[in-house]
This record gives sequence, structure tokens and C-alpha cells, in this order.
Amino acid sequence: MKIAVVTTVMRVVLGILFLAHGISKFQMGLDGVAGYFQSIGIPGFMAYIVSPIELVGGILLIVGLLTRYVSIVLIIILLGAIFTAKLSLGLLGNGQMAGYEMDLAYIMIALYLAVADRTRWSLDHLLFGRRASRH
Repeated sequence: MKIAVVTTVMRVVLGILFLAHGISKFQMGLDGVAGYFQSIGIPGFMAYIVSPIELVGGILLIVGLLTRYVSIVLIIILLGAIFTAKLSLGLLGNGQMAGYEMDLAYIMIALYLAVADRTRWSLDHLLFGRRASRH
């Protein structure tokens, strides 16, 4: 039972964080995000893919729908961010920009969610089965 509670809290918190990142990108304007992406060597069109994935992915994590798949997609986005934008800054950053330490933490949470049993406090459990965590 304790693990199910912790898993649910991890899922909801990670969802809130991704939702906030998605909202932030939309508030900045996707053209601005595309321009930033281009300035660091990422194709600008990726802003129009990453931003909605973060927004919708965050919502899906919060409600616990398609958790495994969303977690895997978010891991791919986070790895992309590390290897295209943050690796050269180092683990802790360069004093002006953050490094990739938070991305690693997010990856570890998402990886856990990708392999964890469904908890009863999710739409995945309600819609797709009663296979709740045994803990």
C-alpha cells in the first residue's frame, strides 16, 4: 500500500512539472520556443512537437492515463534535451544555465513509472484492469 501511494505521488508530481513546462512554452509562444530551439541547434519544428507532448503528457500523468507510454515518450524528450542542449553545460550547469541533473531525476521517475504496476488511483487501473500494485 505504501508503494502505491508513493508511486501515485511521483506520477502526479511529475505530471504537474511537465504540465508547467508545457504551459510555459505555450505562454512564451511556440514561435519563440522554435527560435530558441534553432539557436541551440535543434530544428525549430520540434517546438511544435515537444510543447504539446509536455502539456498533454503532464495532464495524462496527473490523471494516470496511459502512464507507461507517456513516461517512455517523456524519457525520449528528456534524453533529447540532455544530448542536444544540456550535456555541454555539465551536470550542474555553467552558472548561467542549469545542467542536466534535473533531467536525470525526471528520467528516473519516468522510468520507474514505465515499469511500475498500476495503482488503484489512476485511470489506467479504472479503465484497463485491476492489476494494482501488490505492495
